[in-house]
Amino acid sequence: MAGYNDFPLSIYNSYSREKEVFTPIHEGHVGLYVCGPTVYNFVHLGNVRTFMTFDVLYRYLSHLGYKVRYVRNITDVGHLVDDVDEGEDKIAKKARLDNLEPMEVVQMYTNDFHDTLRLFNFISPSIEPSATGHIIEQIQMVQQILDHGFAYEVNGSVYFDVLKYQEAKGNYGKLSGRVLEDLINNTRELDGQEEKRNGLDFAIWKNADERHIMKWPSPWGVGFPGWHLECSVMSTKYLGKQFDIHGGGMDLKFPHHECEIAQSVAADGEVPVRYWMHSNMLTVNGQKMSKSLGNSFTPAELITGNHPLLKKGYSPMTVRFFRMQSHYSSTLDFSNDALEASEKGYKRLMNALRALQQLSHSKGNLNTELEAEIENNLNQAFLNLSDDLNTAKCIANLFDLATRINSFSAKKLATGAISEKLFARLQKDYSAIIVDILGIQAEESGSSSVVDQLMQLVIEIRQEARQNKDFATSDKIRDALGAAGIQLKDGADGTGYTLN
Repeated sequence: MAGYNDFPLSIYNSYSREKEVFTPIHEGHVGLYVCGPTVYNFVHLGNVRTFMTFDVLYRYLSHLGYKVRYVRNITDVGHLVDDVDEGEDKIAKKARLDNLEPMEVVQMYTNDFHDTLRLFNFISPSIEPSATGHIIEQIQMVQQILDHGFAYEVNGSVYFDVLKYQEAKGNYGKLSGRVLEDLINNTRELDGQEEKRNGLDFAIWKNADERHIMKWPSPWGVGFPGWHLECSVMSTKYLGKQFDIHGGGMDLKFPHHECEIAQSVAADGEVPVRYWMHSNMLTVNGQKMSKSLGNSFTPAELITGNHPLLKKGYSPMTVRFFRMQSHYSSTLDFSNDALEASEKGYKRLMNALRALQQLSHSKGNLNTELEAEIENNLNQAFLNLSDDLNTAKCIANLFDLATRINSFSAKKLATGAISEKLFARLQKDYSAIIVDILGIQAEESGSSSVVDQLMQLVIEIRQEARQNKDFATSDKIRDALGAAGIQLKDGADGTGYTLN
Protein backbone atom coordinates (compact mmCIF):
# COMPACT_ATOMS: atom_id res chain seq x y z
CA MET A 1 0.00 0.00 0.00
CA ALA A 2 1.20 3.51 -0.84
CA GLY A 3 2.21 5.53 2.20
CA TYR A 4 2.01 9.25 2.86
CA ASN A 5 5.79 9.50 2.67
CA ASP A 6 5.80 7.74 -0.72
CA PHE A 7 3.30 10.12 -2.32
CA PRO A 8 3.23 13.34 -0.26
CA LEU A 9 -0.02 15.21 -0.65
CA SER A 10 -0.23 18.77 -1.96
CA ILE A 11 -3.37 20.88 -1.40
CA TYR A 12 -4.47 24.14 -2.95
CA ASN A 13 -4.97 26.23 0.17
CA SER A 14 -7.75 28.79 -0.33
CA TYR A 15 -6.34 30.84 2.54
CA SER A 16 -2.87 31.31 1.06
CA ARG A 17 -4.03 30.95 -2.57
CA GLU A 18 -1.14 28.59 -3.19
CA LYS A 19 -0.69 24.88 -3.61
CA GLU A 20 1.14 23.67 -0.51
CA VAL A 21 2.66 20.38 0.60
CA PHE A 22 0.38 19.02 3.29
CA THR A 23 2.06 18.73 6.68
CA PRO A 24 -0.30 17.69 9.49
CA ILE A 25 -0.07 19.27 12.91
CA HIS A 26 0.47 15.82 14.44
CA GLU A 27 2.53 13.29 12.47
CA GLY A 28 0.34 10.54 11.02
CA HIS A 29 -2.92 12.14 12.16
CA VAL A 30 -5.35 14.39 10.26
CA GLY A 31 -8.19 16.53 11.61
CA LEU A 32 -10.75 17.18 8.84
CA TYR A 33 -13.91 19.30 9.20
CA VAL A 34 -16.54 19.78 6.48
CA CYS A 35 -19.62 21.99 6.74
CA GLY A 36 -22.65 19.73 6.56
CA PRO A 37 -26.18 20.49 5.35
CA THR A 38 -28.90 22.65 6.85
CA VAL A 39 -31.59 19.97 7.03
CA TYR A 40 -34.76 21.79 5.95
CA ASN A 41 -35.09 20.28 2.48
CA PHE A 42 -33.91 17.39 0.32
CA VAL A 43 -30.17 17.32 -0.33
CA HIS A 44 -29.33 18.84 -3.73
CA LEU A 45 -26.70 17.88 -6.27
CA GLY A 46 -24.40 20.75 -5.35
CA ASN A 47 -24.27 19.41 -1.79
CA VAL A 48 -23.53 15.93 -3.07
CA ARG A 49 -20.59 17.15 -5.16
CA THR A 50 -19.03 18.92 -2.19
CA PHE A 51 -19.42 15.94 0.11
CA MET A 52 -18.09 13.59 -2.57
CA THR A 53 -14.90 15.66 -2.83
CA PHE A 54 -14.23 15.21 0.86
CA ASP A 55 -15.35 11.59 0.85
CA VAL A 56 -12.56 10.90 -1.66
CA LEU A 57 -10.11 12.99 0.40
CA TYR A 58 -11.06 11.03 3.55
CA ARG A 59 -10.61 7.75 1.68
CA TYR A 60 -7.26 8.79 0.20
CA LEU A 61 -5.82 10.09 3.44
CA SER A 62 -6.84 6.82 5.13
CA HIS A 63 -5.32 4.78 2.31
CA LEU A 64 -2.03 6.66 2.69
CA GLY A 65 -1.93 5.52 6.30
CA TYR A 66 -3.12 8.63 8.13
CA LYS A 67 -5.42 8.21 11.10
CA VAL A 68 -8.21 10.63 10.16
CA ARG A 69 -10.83 12.19 12.40
CA TYR A 70 -13.48 13.41 9.97
CA VAL A 71 -16.11 15.73 11.45
CA ARG A 72 -19.12 16.79 9.35
CA ASN A 73 -21.89 18.68 11.13
CA ILE A 74 -25.65 18.88 10.84
CA THR A 75 -27.09 22.41 11.03
CA ASP A 76 -30.48 22.13 12.70
CA VAL A 77 -30.96 25.65 14.10
CA GLY A 78 -29.77 29.22 13.56
CA HIS A 79 -29.56 29.28 9.76
CA LEU A 80 -31.98 32.05 8.84
CA VAL A 81 -33.71 32.57 5.50
CA ASP A 82 -31.45 34.41 3.00
CA ASP A 83 -28.40 33.68 5.23
CA VAL A 84 -28.80 36.99 7.11
CA ASP A 85 -29.26 38.01 10.75
CA GLU A 86 -32.96 38.79 10.60
CA GLY A 87 -35.96 36.73 9.65
CA GLU A 88 -37.19 33.22 10.14
CA ASP A 89 -35.14 30.09 10.82
CA LYS A 90 -35.13 27.89 7.69
CA ILE A 91 -36.11 24.80 9.65
CA ALA A 92 -38.76 26.58 11.72
CA LYS A 93 -40.26 28.02 8.53
CA LYS A 94 -40.45 24.58 6.93
CA ALA A 95 -42.02 23.21 10.12
CA ARG A 96 -44.64 25.98 10.10
CA LEU A 97 -45.51 25.47 6.43
CA ASP A 98 -45.77 21.68 6.79
CA ASN A 99 -47.43 21.80 10.24
CA LEU A 100 -44.66 19.74 11.82
CA GLU A 101 -42.40 20.01 14.84
CA PRO A 102 -38.98 21.45 13.87
CA MET A 103 -37.26 18.25 14.97
CA GLU A 104 -39.56 16.24 12.70
CA VAL A 105 -38.27 18.33 9.81
CA VAL A 106 -34.69 17.83 11.00
CA GLN A 107 -35.11 14.06 11.29
CA MET A 108 -36.85 13.72 7.92
CA TYR A 109 -34.20 15.57 5.95
CA THR A 110 -31.28 14.16 7.95
CA ASN A 111 -32.56 10.71 7.00
CA ASP A 112 -32.79 11.80 3.35
CA PHE A 113 -29.24 13.18 3.52
CA HIS A 114 -27.88 9.91 4.88
CA ASP A 115 -29.89 7.80 2.41
CA THR A 116 -28.62 9.86 -0.53
CA LEU A 117 -24.99 9.62 0.53
CA ARG A 118 -25.30 5.86 1.09
CA LEU A 119 -26.74 5.57 -2.43
CA PHE A 120 -23.53 7.09 -3.80
CA ASN A 121 -21.32 4.92 -1.53
CA PHE A 122 -20.08 7.58 0.89
CA ILE A 123 -18.21 6.61 4.05
CA SER A 124 -19.75 8.02 7.22
CA PRO A 125 -17.69 10.65 9.07
CA SER A 126 -16.02 9.88 12.39
CA ILE A 127 -18.30 12.35 14.19
CA GLU A 128 -21.49 14.03 12.98
CA PRO A 129 -22.39 16.67 15.62
CA SER A 130 -25.52 18.80 15.50
CA ALA A 131 -25.86 22.48 16.37
CA THR A 132 -28.68 21.86 18.85
CA GLY A 133 -26.48 19.35 20.67
CA HIS A 134 -23.86 22.04 21.35
CA ILE A 135 -25.83 25.03 22.66
CA ILE A 136 -23.84 25.17 25.91
CA GLU A 137 -20.51 25.24 24.06
CA GLN A 138 -21.82 27.98 21.75
CA ILE A 139 -22.88 30.12 24.70
CA GLN A 140 -19.39 29.63 26.16
CA MET A 141 -17.70 30.79 22.95
CA VAL A 142 -19.95 33.86 22.75
CA GLN A 143 -18.89 34.73 26.29
CA GLN A 144 -15.21 34.27 25.40
CA ILE A 145 -15.56 36.63 22.44
CA LEU A 146 -17.33 39.18 24.65
CA ASP A 147 -14.65 38.85 27.33
CA HIS A 148 -11.95 39.55 24.73
CA GLY A 149 -13.73 42.69 23.58
CA PHE A 150 -14.68 41.59 20.06
CA ALA A 151 -18.45 41.52 20.52
CA TYR A 152 -21.21 43.59 22.10
CA GLU A 153 -24.70 42.91 23.44
CA VAL A 154 -27.83 44.81 22.34
CA ASN A 155 -31.37 43.94 23.46
CA GLY A 156 -30.51 40.30 24.16
CA SER A 157 -28.55 39.81 20.94
CA VAL A 158 -24.76 39.60 20.71
CA TYR A 159 -22.97 40.90 17.60
CA PHE A 160 -19.41 40.35 16.43
CA ASP A 161 -17.58 43.67 16.05
CA VAL A 162 -15.87 43.29 12.67
CA LEU A 163 -14.15 46.70 12.65
CA LYS A 164 -12.67 46.21 16.11
CA TYR A 165 -11.52 42.73 15.16
CA GLN A 166 -9.93 43.99 11.94
CA GLU A 167 -8.15 46.75 13.80
CA ALA A 168 -6.65 44.22 16.22
CA LYS A 169 -6.03 41.20 13.95
CA GLY A 170 -6.12 42.50 10.37
CA ASN A 171 -7.13 39.25 8.68
CA TYR A 172 -10.88 39.66 8.06
CA GLY A 173 -11.38 39.12 4.33
CA LYS A 174 -8.14 37.22 3.76
CA LEU A 175 -9.84 33.91 2.94
CA SER A 176 -12.36 35.35 0.50
CA GLY A 177 -10.15 38.14 -0.85
CA ARG A 178 -12.69 40.78 0.17
CA VAL A 179 -11.59 44.31 1.00
CA LEU A 180 -13.18 45.58 4.21
CA GLU A 181 -13.91 49.07 2.87
CA ASP A 182 -15.71 47.59 -0.14
CA LEU A 183 -17.72 45.29 2.09
CA ILE A 184 -18.83 48.20 4.25
CA ASN A 185 -19.87 50.27 1.22
CA ASN A 186 -21.82 47.36 -0.27
CA THR A 187 -23.62 46.27 2.90
CA ARG A 188 -27.36 46.19 2.35
CA GLU A 189 -29.73 47.98 4.72
CA LEU A 190 -31.77 45.27 6.39
CA ASP A 191 -34.34 45.08 9.16
CA GLY A 192 -32.63 45.00 12.53
CA GLN A 193 -29.44 46.67 11.28
CA GLU A 194 -30.09 49.58 13.63
CA GLU A 195 -28.95 47.35 16.50
CA LYS A 196 -25.51 46.97 14.96
CA ARG A 197 -22.62 49.37 15.27
CA ASN A 198 -21.79 48.58 11.67
CA GLY A 199 -23.78 46.83 8.95
CA LEU A 200 -20.99 44.30 8.47
CA ASP A 201 -21.23 43.06 12.07
CA PHE A 202 -22.91 39.66 12.39
CA ALA A 203 -24.91 37.92 15.08
CA ILE A 204 -23.27 35.26 17.20
CA TRP A 205 -26.33 35.05 19.46
CA LYS A 206 -29.80 36.29 18.53
CA ASN A 207 -32.62 37.31 20.82
CA ALA A 208 -35.75 35.28 20.09
CA ASP A 209 -39.21 36.85 20.20
CA GLU A 210 -42.35 34.97 21.21
CA ARG A 211 -42.91 33.75 17.63
CA HIS A 212 -39.53 32.01 17.41
CA ILE A 213 -39.93 28.27 18.02
CA MET A 214 -36.34 27.13 18.58
CA LYS A 215 -34.76 29.05 21.48
CA TRP A 216 -32.70 28.52 24.62
CA PRO A 217 -31.90 30.51 27.81
CA SER A 218 -28.57 32.36 27.88
CA PRO A 219 -26.89 35.07 29.97
CA TRP A 220 -28.27 37.63 27.49
CA GLY A 221 -31.82 36.33 27.39
CA VAL A 222 -33.76 33.64 25.54
CA GLY A 223 -32.38 33.20 22.04
CA PHE A 224 -30.51 31.01 19.59
CA PRO A 225 -26.94 30.80 18.20
CA GLY A 226 -25.71 32.47 15.02
CA TRP A 227 -25.21 30.18 12.03
CA HIS A 228 -21.50 30.99 11.65
CA LEU A 229 -20.80 30.29 15.31
CA GLU A 230 -21.93 26.66 15.14
CA CYS A 231 -19.08 25.47 12.94
CA SER A 232 -16.45 27.35 14.95
CA VAL A 233 -17.64 25.58 18.07
CA MET A 234 -18.07 22.06 16.68
CA SER A 235 -14.83 22.04 14.67
CA THR A 236 -12.62 23.20 17.54
CA LYS A 237 -14.42 21.05 20.12
CA TYR A 238 -13.62 17.83 18.28
CA LEU A 239 -10.42 18.75 16.42
CA GLY A 240 -8.71 21.28 18.71
CA LYS A 241 -8.18 25.03 18.58
CA GLN A 242 -6.08 24.50 15.47
CA PHE A 243 -6.67 21.62 13.07
CA ASP A 244 -5.52 20.51 9.64
CA ILE A 245 -8.18 20.79 6.92
CA HIS A 246 -11.53 22.59 6.63
CA GLY A 247 -13.66 21.92 3.57
CA GLY A 248 -16.88 23.14 2.04
CA GLY A 249 -18.51 24.55 -1.05
CA MET A 250 -17.12 27.69 -2.67
CA ASP A 251 -20.39 29.48 -1.84
CA LEU A 252 -19.52 29.21 1.87
CA LYS A 253 -16.18 31.01 1.56
CA PHE A 254 -17.88 34.32 2.36
CA PRO A 255 -19.36 35.10 4.75
CA HIS A 256 -19.60 31.75 6.53
CA HIS A 257 -15.98 30.60 6.53
CA GLU A 258 -14.64 34.13 6.86
CA CYS A 259 -16.72 34.56 9.99
CA GLU A 260 -15.62 31.18 11.34
CA ILE A 261 -12.00 32.31 11.22
CA ALA A 262 -12.77 35.63 12.95
CA GLN A 263 -14.81 33.98 15.72
CA SER A 264 -12.20 31.34 16.49
CA VAL A 265 -9.34 33.87 16.54
CA ALA A 266 -11.40 36.21 18.73
CA ALA A 267 -12.23 33.39 21.17
CA ASP A 268 -9.03 31.34 21.22
CA GLY A 269 -6.37 33.66 19.81
CA GLU A 270 -5.38 31.25 17.01
CA VAL A 271 -6.18 30.95 13.32
CA PRO A 272 -8.08 27.65 13.52
CA VAL A 273 -7.35 25.99 10.16
CA ARG A 274 -4.09 25.19 8.38
CA TYR A 275 -5.55 24.29 4.97
CA TRP A 276 -8.87 25.46 3.48
CA MET A 277 -10.34 23.51 0.55
CA HIS A 278 -13.37 24.60 -1.51
CA SER A 279 -15.26 22.69 -4.19
CA ASN A 280 -16.85 24.44 -7.15
CA MET A 281 -20.46 24.54 -8.36
CA LEU A 282 -22.48 22.55 -10.86
CA THR A 283 -23.79 23.79 -14.20
CA VAL A 284 -26.26 22.22 -16.63
CA ASN A 285 -25.53 22.50 -20.34
CA GLY A 286 -23.29 25.47 -19.55
CA GLN A 287 -25.85 27.31 -17.38
CA LYS A 288 -25.91 27.69 -13.61
CA MET A 289 -28.17 25.10 -12.01
CA SER A 290 -31.31 26.93 -10.84
CA LYS A 291 -34.92 26.05 -10.08
CA SER A 292 -36.05 29.26 -11.78
CA LEU A 293 -34.36 28.14 -15.03
CA GLY A 294 -35.98 24.71 -14.83
CA ASN A 295 -32.60 22.99 -15.02
CA SER A 296 -32.32 21.86 -11.42
CA PHE A 297 -32.89 18.22 -10.58
CA THR A 298 -32.58 16.00 -7.55
CA PRO A 299 -30.37 12.93 -7.17
CA ALA A 300 -33.52 10.78 -7.46
CA GLU A 301 -34.46 12.44 -10.78
CA LEU A 302 -30.94 11.90 -12.08
CA ILE A 303 -31.12 8.19 -11.30
CA THR A 304 -34.66 7.58 -12.55
CA GLY A 305 -34.35 9.93 -15.54
CA ASN A 306 -37.70 11.47 -14.59
CA HIS A 307 -36.81 15.00 -15.73
CA PRO A 308 -37.36 16.80 -19.06
CA LEU A 309 -33.64 17.48 -19.52
CA LEU A 310 -32.64 13.82 -19.15
CA LYS A 311 -32.89 11.23 -21.90
CA LYS A 312 -32.79 8.42 -19.35
CA GLY A 313 -31.73 7.58 -15.82
CA TYR A 314 -28.15 6.93 -14.75
CA SER A 315 -26.98 4.53 -12.09
CA PRO A 316 -25.51 5.88 -8.82
CA MET A 317 -22.03 4.61 -9.69
CA THR A 318 -22.19 6.22 -13.14
CA VAL A 319 -23.03 9.51 -11.42
CA ARG A 320 -20.22 9.06 -8.90
CA PHE A 321 -17.77 8.29 -11.70
CA PHE A 322 -19.00 11.30 -13.69
CA ARG A 323 -18.39 13.66 -10.79
CA MET A 324 -14.75 12.65 -10.53
CA GLN A 325 -13.89 13.41 -14.15
CA SER A 326 -13.50 17.09 -13.33
CA HIS A 327 -11.20 18.61 -10.72
CA TYR A 328 -13.11 19.51 -7.57
CA SER A 329 -12.14 23.20 -7.90
CA SER A 330 -13.54 23.43 -11.45
CA THR A 331 -17.17 23.80 -12.44
CA LEU A 332 -18.80 20.51 -13.40
CA ASP A 333 -21.29 20.61 -16.28
CA PHE A 334 -24.18 18.15 -16.46
CA SER A 335 -25.32 17.07 -19.92
CA ASN A 336 -26.74 13.88 -21.39
CA ASP A 337 -23.65 13.46 -23.57
CA ALA A 338 -21.32 13.76 -20.59
CA LEU A 339 -23.37 11.33 -18.50
CA GLU A 340 -23.58 8.80 -21.34
CA ALA A 341 -19.81 9.01 -21.83
CA SER A 342 -19.37 8.46 -18.08
CA GLU A 343 -21.63 5.43 -18.23
CA LYS A 344 -19.38 3.90 -20.88
CA GLY A 345 -16.24 4.88 -19.00
CA TYR A 346 -17.55 3.40 -15.74
CA LYS A 347 -18.36 0.10 -17.45
CA ARG A 348 -14.94 0.02 -19.10
CA LEU A 349 -13.16 0.40 -15.75
CA MET A 350 -15.32 -2.18 -14.01
CA ASN A 351 -14.92 -4.67 -16.86
CA ALA A 352 -11.15 -4.27 -16.63
CA LEU A 353 -11.27 -4.70 -12.85
CA ARG A 354 -13.32 -7.90 -13.14
CA ALA A 355 -10.99 -9.24 -15.82
CA LEU A 356 -7.91 -8.44 -13.72
CA GLN A 357 -9.33 -10.22 -10.68
CA GLN A 358 -9.84 -13.38 -12.76
CA LEU A 359 -6.30 -13.39 -14.19
CA SER A 360 -3.32 -15.15 -12.71
CA HIS A 361 0.36 -14.71 -13.39
CA SER A 362 1.95 -17.05 -15.91
CA LYS A 363 5.41 -17.66 -17.17
CA GLY A 364 6.49 -15.68 -20.19
CA ASN A 365 9.09 -13.45 -21.74
CA LEU A 366 9.61 -10.32 -19.67
CA ASN A 367 8.81 -7.10 -21.53
CA THR A 368 10.79 -4.37 -19.77
CA GLU A 369 9.12 -1.60 -21.78
CA LEU A 370 5.66 -2.84 -20.78
CA GLU A 371 6.80 -3.20 -17.16
CA ALA A 372 7.98 0.40 -17.08
CA GLU A 373 4.73 1.60 -18.65
CA ILE A 374 2.49 -0.20 -16.14
CA GLU A 375 4.60 0.79 -13.15
CA ASN A 376 4.66 4.40 -14.32
CA ASN A 377 0.86 4.48 -14.72
CA LEU A 378 0.34 3.06 -11.22
CA ASN A 379 2.75 5.57 -9.71
CA GLN A 380 1.28 8.41 -11.74
CA ALA A 381 -2.24 7.56 -10.55
CA PHE A 382 -1.11 8.08 -6.96
CA LEU A 383 0.92 11.17 -7.86
CA ASN A 384 -2.16 12.70 -9.49
CA LEU A 385 -4.30 11.96 -6.43
CA SER A 386 -1.58 13.53 -4.29
CA ASP A 387 -1.55 16.57 -6.57
CA ASP A 388 -4.51 18.36 -4.97
CA LEU A 389 -6.77 15.32 -5.38
CA ASN A 390 -6.74 15.32 -9.18
CA THR A 391 -9.20 12.47 -9.76
CA ALA A 392 -9.62 13.36 -13.46
CA LYS A 393 -5.95 12.69 -14.28
CA CYS A 394 -5.96 9.61 -12.05
CA ILE A 395 -8.86 8.17 -14.05
CA ALA A 396 -6.89 8.75 -17.28
CA ASN A 397 -4.12 6.57 -15.80
CA LEU A 398 -6.70 3.90 -14.95
CA PHE A 399 -7.94 3.89 -18.54
CA ASP A 400 -4.38 3.38 -19.81
CA LEU A 401 -4.01 0.46 -17.42
CA ALA A 402 -7.40 -0.92 -18.54
CA THR A 403 -6.06 -1.16 -22.08
CA ARG A 404 -3.20 -3.36 -20.91
CA ILE A 405 -5.45 -5.43 -18.65
CA ASN A 406 -7.79 -6.11 -21.58
CA SER A 407 -4.80 -7.22 -23.65
CA PHE A 408 -3.90 -9.70 -20.90
CA SER A 409 -7.50 -10.87 -20.70
CA ALA A 410 -7.81 -11.35 -24.46
CA LYS A 411 -4.47 -13.19 -24.41
CA LYS A 412 -2.92 -10.69 -26.78
CA LEU A 413 -0.30 -10.32 -24.06
CA ALA A 414 0.84 -12.95 -21.57
CA THR A 415 0.72 -11.89 -17.91
CA GLY A 416 4.25 -13.21 -17.80
CA ALA A 417 5.29 -10.19 -19.84
CA ILE A 418 5.57 -8.43 -16.47
CA SER A 419 7.12 -9.73 -13.27
CA GLU A 420 5.04 -11.60 -10.71
CA LYS A 421 5.73 -8.80 -8.22
CA LEU A 422 4.42 -6.09 -10.55
CA PHE A 423 1.42 -8.22 -11.53
CA ALA A 424 0.51 -8.59 -7.84
CA ARG A 425 0.87 -4.84 -7.37
CA LEU A 426 -1.31 -4.18 -10.44
CA GLN A 427 -4.07 -6.40 -9.05
CA LYS A 428 -3.85 -4.81 -5.62
CA ASP A 429 -3.45 -1.12 -6.51
CA TYR A 430 -5.85 -1.04 -9.46
CA SER A 431 -8.60 -2.35 -7.20
CA ALA A 432 -7.56 -0.11 -4.29
CA ILE A 433 -7.70 3.07 -6.39
CA ILE A 434 -11.10 2.28 -7.95
CA VAL A 435 -12.88 0.73 -4.98
CA ASP A 436 -11.19 2.01 -1.82
CA ILE A 437 -10.12 5.53 -2.87
CA LEU A 438 -12.53 6.62 -5.61
CA GLY A 439 -15.34 4.67 -3.95
CA ILE A 440 -16.58 3.15 -7.21
CA GLN A 441 -18.14 -0.26 -6.83
CA ALA A 442 -19.83 -2.80 -9.08
CA GLU A 443 -23.56 -2.28 -9.51
CA GLU A 444 -25.70 -4.96 -7.92
CA SER A 445 -27.43 -7.50 -10.12
CA GLY A 446 -30.66 -6.15 -11.48
CA SER A 447 -29.18 -2.66 -11.59
CA SER A 448 -29.81 -0.05 -14.23
CA SER A 449 -27.09 -1.51 -16.48
CA VAL A 450 -29.25 -4.63 -16.93
CA VAL A 451 -32.40 -2.55 -17.34
CA ASP A 452 -30.61 -0.47 -19.99
CA GLN A 453 -29.81 -3.56 -22.03
CA LEU A 454 -33.40 -4.83 -21.85
CA MET A 455 -34.82 -1.43 -22.71
CA GLN A 456 -32.45 -1.05 -25.65
CA LEU A 457 -33.78 -4.32 -27.05
CA VAL A 458 -37.40 -3.20 -26.63
CA ILE A 459 -36.63 0.19 -28.23
CA GLU A 460 -35.02 -1.54 -31.22
CA ILE A 461 -38.06 -3.82 -31.68
CA ARG A 462 -40.35 -0.80 -31.57
CA GLN A 463 -38.15 1.09 -34.03
CA GLU A 464 -38.28 -1.84 -36.49
CA ALA A 465 -42.07 -1.90 -36.18
CA ARG A 466 -42.27 1.82 -36.97
CA GLN A 467 -39.96 1.45 -39.95
CA ASN A 468 -42.23 -1.34 -41.23
CA LYS A 469 -45.24 0.96 -40.68
CA ASP A 470 -46.55 -1.51 -38.10
CA PHE A 471 -47.86 1.29 -35.92
CA ALA A 472 -50.21 -1.01 -34.00
CA THR A 473 -47.22 -2.93 -32.60
CA SER A 474 -45.27 0.30 -32.02
CA ASP A 475 -48.16 1.84 -30.07
CA LYS A 476 -48.74 -1.37 -28.13
CA ILE A 477 -45.11 -1.38 -26.95
CA ARG A 478 -45.29 2.31 -25.96
CA ASP A 479 -48.61 1.89 -24.10
CA ALA A 480 -47.49 -1.28 -22.30
CA LEU A 481 -44.33 0.43 -21.13
CA GLY A 482 -46.34 3.47 -20.04
CA ALA A 483 -48.62 1.26 -17.96
CA ALA A 484 -45.50 -0.19 -16.32
CA GLY A 485 -44.28 3.31 -15.42
CA ILE A 486 -41.72 3.62 -18.23
CA GLN A 487 -42.02 6.61 -20.54
CA LEU A 488 -40.34 6.58 -23.94
CA LYS A 489 -38.79 9.82 -25.20
CA ASP A 490 -38.39 10.16 -28.97
CA GLY A 491 -35.90 12.81 -30.04
CA ALA A 492 -33.55 13.85 -32.82
CA ASP A 493 -30.78 11.73 -31.31
CA GLY A 494 -32.93 8.63 -30.92
CA THR A 495 -35.23 7.21 -28.26
CA GLY A 496 -34.56 7.26 -24.54
CA TYR A 497 -36.69 6.37 -21.54
CA THR A 498 -37.50 7.45 -18.01
CA LEU A 499 -38.84 5.45 -15.06
CA ASN A 500 -41.83 7.15 -13.44
